[in-house]
Amino acid sequence: MPDTHTPPASNWQPELDELRRREAMAQQMGGADKVRRQHEGGRLTVRERVDRLADPGSFHEIGAIAGRAEYEPDGTLRQLVPSNCVFGRAEIDGRPVVVVGDDFTVRGGSADATIREKPLMAERMAHEYRLPIIRVIEGSGGGGSVKTIETTGRANLPGGVGGTGLFHYTTLNLSAVPVVGLGLGSVAGLGAARLAASHYSVMTKSAAMFVAGPPVVKRLGQDLTKQELGGWEIQTRSGAVDHAVETEEEAFDCARRFLSYLPSSVHGLPPDTACQDDPGRREEKLFSIVPRDKRRVYQMRQIIEAVVDQGSFFEQGKMFGRSLITGFARFGGRAVALMASDPYFYGGSWTAETCQKVVRFLDMAETFRLPVVYLVDCPGFMIGLEAERAATIRHGVRAMATMNQTTVPWCSIIIRNAFGVAGAAHTPAGRLSLRYAWLSARWGSLPLEGGIEAAYRAEIEAAPDPAAKLAEIEHRLGLLRSPFRTAETFWVEEIIDPRETRRLLCEFTQLAGPLRAAQPGRFQMRP
Repeated sequence: MPDTHTPPASNWQPELDELRRREAMAQQMGGADKVRRQHEGGRLTVRERVDRLADPGSFHEIGAIAGRAEYEPDGTLRQLVPSNCVFGRAEIDGRPVVVVGDDFTVRGGSADATIREKPLMAERMAHEYRLPIIRVIEGSGGGGSVKTIETTGRANLPGGVGGTGLFHYTTLNLSAVPVVGLGLGSVAGLGAARLAASHYSVMTKSAAMFVAGPPVVKRLGQDLTKQELGGWEIQTRSGAVDHAVETEEEAFDCARRFLSYLPSSVHGLPPDTACQDDPGRREEKLFSIVPRDKRRVYQMRQIIEAVVDQGSFFEQGKMFGRSLITGFARFGGRAVALMASDPYFYGGSWTAETCQKVVRFLDMAETFRLPVVYLVDCPGFMIGLEAERAATIRHGVRAMATMNQTTVPWCSIIIRNAFGVAGAAHTPAGRLSLRYAWLSARWGSLPLEGGIEAAYRAEIEAAPDPAAKLAEIEHRLGLLRSPFRTAETFWVEEIIDPRETRRLLCEFTQLAGPLRAAQPGRFQMRP
C-alpha cells in the first residue's frame, strides 16, 4: 500500500506574518493621538503627502520597518516606533523620482529620532540613479534636541567624523539632478538648510522656516511668534523660499509642474511637449502695449503670456528681487528659462537682490541646459545711498560674470530700456546670441534725463531762457537716440514689429534644439 501520509507544508508564513505586523506598526507612525493632532493642525501626515504627491500606487518605500523596537522578555516584539524619515522611489507624471519626507508625528520630525542613513540613502539614490529628488520637510535640526546631550552623554560636533555624508550629497545633488523642497510645517535648523538647498522651494502659508525657533531667539531679546520670525512673507521676500501657497495640495501641484520643465538629471534634456499653439500667432495688443510716454509703466507679465505657449509660464521667486521676473515657459513645446524686467519695481533697475536672483536662476538654466529668453527693460543698476550700502555694483558684476559664463543658447528681446552697465548685461559677452529690439526700444550709456543739465550746464545757464535751451537740447539729442540710427551702424542686429516676437522666439527654440546637448559635470549649481 502506498504511503498516504503527507508531511505538513514547509513555508515561511510565520516570518511573512511578522513582516506584515511590523509594516502595520510602521503605518501607524507616531500613534493615533499624534496623527489626530497632525490633522487637527490642518496638516497631512507624511504618508498622506507622499501618496498625493506621487502618481497613484507608484511609491516603493525603502526601510519602512526601520525604527526603535521594544521586546517582551521572551523576545517577541511588543512595539515598533518607526524612524521619522520615510523615503523611496515613486513616479511623477510617469517619470521616476526619489521622495523623502519627515514624519512630524514621531518626535516632531527631529533628526535625533531618525536613522541618519535613511535621508542619506535617499540623496545617494537620487545622485547615483540620476533621479529628481523631492524633500517633504517638517522637522528640525541635525544634532537632535537639547536633551540629546544628556541621553547620549556627549556633545554633537556638527560635521564630525562620519557626519558629513548628508551635507555632501545635499549640495552635490544641486549640480546633478532637480531638487525640490516642500516646507509643510515648522522647519528649523537642518530642515531649513535642506529646504533652502534646492532648485525650487515651496512652503504653505501656515508653515514657518527658521534657523532657530522662537524659544532660542527669545534669548536674544526678540519675542516673536513662528510666523513673525519665519512665516511665508518673511521667507519669500528674503528669497530663502521661492513660493508660498495656501494648501499642501497646491504645493504638490507646484512641485509636479516645476519638474515638468526639467530633465531628470544633467545627463538628459528637458522634455518636449506637444504644442497646439500656433508658433506664428500674432498678438495685436503687443503693438501698443508699451506707452509712448516713457514715464508710464506697463504689465510685463501680459507680454510674457502673449508670446509663450498658452498657459505655459511658471514663475519662480516672485516676491524676491522684484524688478526681474524669472520662471519657465515653452515655445513650440520646448522648455526655456525666461527672464523679464518688471518696470513696476524700480523701473526695472537691477537692485542687489535682483542681481542675486539672476545668479541663482542662470546657474540653474546652465546646469540643466535650458535655453534662456530675456525680455529686457533695464534702465541700469539701482542708484542712491541704499544701493551703495547694498554693494549693488559688486552683486551686479557677479551677475554679469554668471551671464558671461553661460554656454546655453540665448535670445534677448529689448522691449524698452537698456542703459549703462546693467543694460549691457542683457546678453552673454564674447559669443553669439540672438537679439531683437522692439520699435519702442531706447538705449544709451546712461539715460539723458538728468545728465543733460550736467553736461550742458554752462550753455544752459548762459542762455536768455534756460528752460527753452534745455528743451532744445533734449529735442536735438532725442533725435540722435533713435534706434534706427543705431541699426544703421549695425550696433543692433534687428528692429522688429512686436507682433513678430512669438514667431521669432519659437524659431529660436528650434535653432537651439541641437545645441542643448548636455555637458554633465561642467557647471556647479549653488544654493
